[in-house]
Amino acid sequence: MLTFDPFREFDRLAGQLLGNGAAVPGGTTLAMPMDLYRSGEHFVVHCDLAGVDPGSVQIDVDNRVLTIRAERSPRTDDDVQWVRRERPTGTFERRLTLADGLDADRITATWQDGVLTLTIPVAEAAKPRRIEISTSGDRPVVEGSDAAAISPA
Repeated sequence: MLTFDPFREFDRLAGQLLGNGAAVPGGTTLAMPMDLYRSGEHFVVHCDLAGVDPGSVQIDVDNRVLTIRAERSPRTDDDVQWVRRERPTGTFERRLTLADGLDADRITATWQDGVLTLTIPVAEAAKPRRIEISTSGDRPVVEGSDAAAISPA
């Protein structure tokens, strides 16, 4: 059984008029839904961009902010009489702030079946590493430094 909820319909119409597109609870839009996960030494972002020309997609990194911008053009046939139009058109943008431990210079992007995939590697400096212990009784010497340069805290 379907019931008419005038408040939900009003929210939907207000969102369209104010440029929010198809707003959903939680503050995201249906225009560019995104998944983000870590897989080993990389973070992976998948953005659904069905109906978007891959040539219209722009990906920029500026001051550790990753911006994904895409445009879905409206259908411009003159003889079309719309019955229902739910797929938003226009320019869509997502911004992600990258942590210091990510290598923004090595981000890669691929496109397959309307899904944009970004792979963001973890920076070498942020990866865990093992420090070897010397077992010879000799004290390690750091060239060009004196004993006061490294002292216990």
